Amino acid sequence: MSIVIYTGLSLPYKDANKILEAEYLPPVKRGDIHQLISKRSDIDIIGIIDGEFHQSPAVSHKEILEALNKGITVIGGSSMGALRACELYPYGMIGVGKIFEDYKEGLIDSDDDVAVSLNPETLEAMSDSYINIKYNLKMAVDDKIITNEEMLELLDIAKQTYYPKRTFSYIIKKSNLNSNKQSILLEYIREKDYDIKREDAIEVIEYIKQLGKDNNEYNR
Repeated sequence: MSIVIYTGLSLPYKDANKILEAEYLPPVKRGDIHQLISKRSDIDIIGIIDGEFHQSPAVSHKEILEALNKGITVIGGSSMGALRACELYPYGMIGVGKIFEDYKEGLIDSDDDVAVSLNPETLEAMSDSYINIKYNLKMAVDDKIITNEEMLELLDIAKQTYYPKRTFSYIIKKSNLNSNKQSILLEYIREKDYDIKREDAIEVIEYIKQLGKDNNEYNR
């Protein structure tokens, strides 16, 4: 099967390729999918994990629908993929992961919730996504590092912070937590090292891998 997956930010190519050998491309932007399927007729599956939001116009619904109409399986999760999958699953796009479910259930509703700034050369994130901050702070409440009220204050700061400046360190230092509790929370987050976007990106790759296995067994 011919598989193209747009990632690199939520999950580096080398890590993705350890799970599934496929054609990995940088975060998708407007026109990329239309151009891909116009030039090539061999594409079976397109995976959308990462996409550009503000540096370039975002990938359009129309070109994803164009791919679906050509019989190409389109799967999304983690970041831009989760957002577009939530909008287009009634038309055949497949959504995978917790972030997709959060969009679908209305727990998050904005592209800003998954947005991060990135280094265009290395595709490394330079800020923290609101959704990742949210999941980490919920764990901190469960582990009694902070109270629910403190979590809500921190989430409000995160939501009001422009995404390129949004980091754990920035929002914690802007909060009313005392310096000792700030240090404890930051250390907790560093030790947990939990990244929901990475987890969902891996789930997308695993899902596509299983699709490939099922297809091979079907065609035997």
